[in-house]
Amino acid sequence: MAIAQSRLTAQGQISVPSEIRRKLGLAPGSVIEWEEEDGKIVVRRAGTSTWDDVHRALFPEKEPATARTVDEMDEGIREHVRRKHGSRR
Repeated sequence: MAIAQSRLTAQGQISVPSEIRRKLGLAPGSVIEWEEEDGKIVVRRAGTSTWDDVHRALFPEKEPATARTVDEMDEGIREHVRRKHGSRR
């Protein structure tokens, strides 16, 4: 179901409906980007890429890493330091 509609002018311009501007946090001078994803055109505020977007751009052949808690990350760092520098505390 469409959130809103815009009409294309003869010069190829559109107006962004107010509800879309609110949802995207757009103001005069804001930049939006258009991207094709799975055969669909996605419009988003420029600079609002998700971590998964960045990961797919850098590592297109790999799946994004699973989310970790702060405690899990801390333990991973401790384990790495133990392996690298011995079993010191």
